[in-house]
Amino acid sequence: MNASVRLSLTSLRAHKRRFAGTFTAVLLGVAFLTGTLVMGDTLRASFDSMFAGASSGTDAVVRSRDVITTPGESQGTRSPVPAKLADDLAKVPGVAAAAPNIQGAGQLVGADGKPIGGQGPPTLAGNWIDDPELNAYQLAEGRTPAKSGEVVVNRGAAKTGDLKVGDTTTLRTPDPVKVTIVGLATFGGEDGMAQTTFTGMTRADAEKYLTPKPGEASTIQVRAGPGVDQRELVDTLSSHLPKSVEAITGEASAQENTDMISGQFLSLFTTFLLVFSGVALLVATFSIHNTFAIVVAQRTRENALLRALGADRRQVTAATLVEAAAVAVAASVAGLAGGIGIASGLQALFPAIGFPFPEGDLVIGPLSMLLPLAVGIVVCLGSALLPALRAGRTAPLAALRESAVDDSGASRRRALIGGVLGAAAVATSLAGVLAAPSITLAGIGAVLVLASFVVLGPVASTSAVRALGAPLDRLRGVTGGLARRNALRSPKRTAATASALMIGVAVVSLFTVFGASLKATMDQTVNRSFAGDVAVSTPSFGAGGSGLSPKLAPAIAERPEVATAVGLGRGVATVDGEGRALTVTDPAALATSFDLGTVSGTMDDLGTRGIAITRAEADKQHLKVGDTARLAFTDGQKETFTVRAVYGQSELAGDYVISREAWAPHRTQDADTLVSVTFKDGVSTADGTKAVEKVAAAYGNPEVQTRDDYAQSSASGIDMMLTLVYALLALAVVIALLGIANTLTLAVHERTRELGLLRAVGQTRGQLRAMVRWESVLVDAFGTAGGLVLGGFLGWVLVKASDGASDSAFAFALPPLQLVVVALVGLAAGALAGLRPARRAARLDVLRAIATE
Repeated sequence: MNASVRLSLTSLRAHKRRFAGTFTAVLLGVAFLTGTLVMGDTLRASFDSMFAGASSGTDAVVRSRDVITTPGESQGTRSPVPAKLADDLAKVPGVAAAAPNIQGAGQLVGADGKPIGGQGPPTLAGNWIDDPELNAYQLAEGRTPAKSGEVVVNRGAAKTGDLKVGDTTTLRTPDPVKVTIVGLATFGGEDGMAQTTFTGMTRADAEKYLTPKPGEASTIQVRAGPGVDQRELVDTLSSHLPKSVEAITGEASAQENTDMISGQFLSLFTTFLLVFSGVALLVATFSIHNTFAIVVAQRTRENALLRALGADRRQVTAATLVEAAAVAVAASVAGLAGGIGIASGLQALFPAIGFPFPEGDLVIGPLSMLLPLAVGIVVCLGSALLPALRAGRTAPLAALRESAVDDSGASRRRALIGGVLGAAAVATSLAGVLAAPSITLAGIGAVLVLASFVVLGPVASTSAVRALGAPLDRLRGVTGGLARRNALRSPKRTAATASALMIGVAVVSLFTVFGASLKATMDQTVNRSFAGDVAVSTPSFGAGGSGLSPKLAPAIAERPEVATAVGLGRGVATVDGEGRALTVTDPAALATSFDLGTVSGTMDDLGTRGIAITRAEADKQHLKVGDTARLAFTDGQKETFTVRAVYGQSELAGDYVISREAWAPHRTQDADTLVSVTFKDGVSTADGTKAVEKVAAAYGNPEVQTRDDYAQSSASGIDMMLTLVYALLALAVVIALLGIANTLTLAVHERTRELGLLRAVGQTRGQLRAMVRWESVLVDAFGTAGGLVLGGFLGWVLVKASDGASDSAFAFALPPLQLVVVALVGLAAGALAGLRPARRAARLDVLRAIATE
């Protein structure tokens, strides 16, 4: 084994350029993975510290036991508690202070007239708690609010909206409230809690604008007296609380807030990045495998001589694996350093793009170092294993062969296995789409499809390269013909080189098709369900924003240009024990602005005890027109409602509809999410829109959009998602292109004598460079074409499986322009990858090249 190690390290030092691409591929993959893990640990620790510091003075939180959680929510909606309970708890032995905490939605309007935040994190408002230990926010500038209309805002929101102490602006609650900023605050020493905005009001204003009636609070914050720990305080408080109210420790409350960030946003964010790290490492696997396969093929005579001199198979195999291990360890260690650099760069970049990364040193845990190191080594050794075993099987007589060129083709067995695997993949995918719609089954089919593409690559490469390279004979003459023949020389090598790029292009195409389909679904939903002329809406995605004032729709309806204006509000309740979102509206007017499909019963007279539901929910709950359902609201009231109507479509109207009169006794902070406006006959869209905008200006200036603009804004988050996806996938594509460049470089070394002979018989340097570049483009074109086909098919499978497995109707869309751009970028990148190998080939000395063995 010692002899194998010495031989491997000597060979590695002598031919280190051969492994430059492998080194870079491992380094980039490990760096991305390390950066993701370190950044996740740092964010998690920073938020833990921030929440713990902000709530360090709160020893107990008193809140309602009743919570309603609707599908898609994690925390749910809790009932309020009596604000006067704070005065009673302040008298309990062991309590130093207690204060009501009133919290709701409140969106500030910036100096430019545009709302601050709302496209993601919440925009909050609440009462300013005077006890500095119970208040999560600390006054940093100015003073606390002392009279109605005065507010304190977090410093981050003020910076974003270009606001300062003394400025007057509007707070949307959602009813517009004129406020004067008298102070700026921080949260846990930061300008805010991430991008969440906060506006602190007087208690009277908070009760007036954020609660349905005075005397209610979201929670009661309690501080313990000297010598009383949190657990002891909670036990004491519990005996003084009504049955519907509970107390939890301040530490538990802080942990819930941390889990809300870590368990949702951070976990989703880091998982998202880890998926792309996996794609990058998968692409790197193909590049690494190809490099070692070529190197082993080029060393056929060398390995055969070792066998002839007495080396056994195990020693030859070990020698190759030692080289792989040396490259893996060096590249992985370098990748760890690179990953720390990536995390540090992101820590500095996030504040610049509007995401305040909590201050603090990078958290570099053992797992964040050991896992990427192990993954990098395993990926590199695993990729080199088959070539190493092939090297060990080299026969001693191979030393007598002149050629060391890998000209292996595709076997019939490979074609048979690939064909069977492909048939199973298509059958599984179609079963997940057509027979029993299932995203899980479709995902298994997608994995099988990818595997079949990899297995069938060498089989398809010969025909594909011939077809793709056919025009070269006419366009580039002999140079083009030679490039095509070189790409055809080793189908397995061509397929392995192209597979790395194919995977990257396939994932890009998959997201492109899925994104286009989501946009088409949005358009379909709006065109099918929205019958209004213009829409006044809240942000299309995220938890932010305060919603629209319920007074806005009636105010718009009074305009002479307007025929109808219907607002859609939101409520929550349990329906026969299951949490459900309710659409609160004028049911009779709803059908005039929204297409509800076939309606059984009537929407005209729901009254205070009637409800309308979709056909899908009616079937699920076994309800029909005339049946009754038991609804429980967040205020603890339970009432029986009669099903007055069953309608067909639910995209914008929701699954459950009740009247505003029915919701009024149970309402929380009332707000609409959408107002649909229909103009009278003869009123142009431009004149009608101006009239609506004049009314909207008095209600915080929400955006007024035509039907087409509303559909586009609803899909705006998809473009942001795709931009991030493309940026992350760029790493996988770069690794794939490095693999192509490395393969061509090794191929140039392999064909040194051949290239020298071509120069000797008259081929110019320019023709030689063009031949190598066109070979790169052909390999790249094969990978790009395969990736487009694979990505398009998987995109169709994902869309159709989602359509069948959910209540929403998904529309499939194939975006030709975007896919053409992906193809052109792929081809241009292939030409770029061939530049360096082409220059190196052109610089070969003719006589030395001919003399090379």
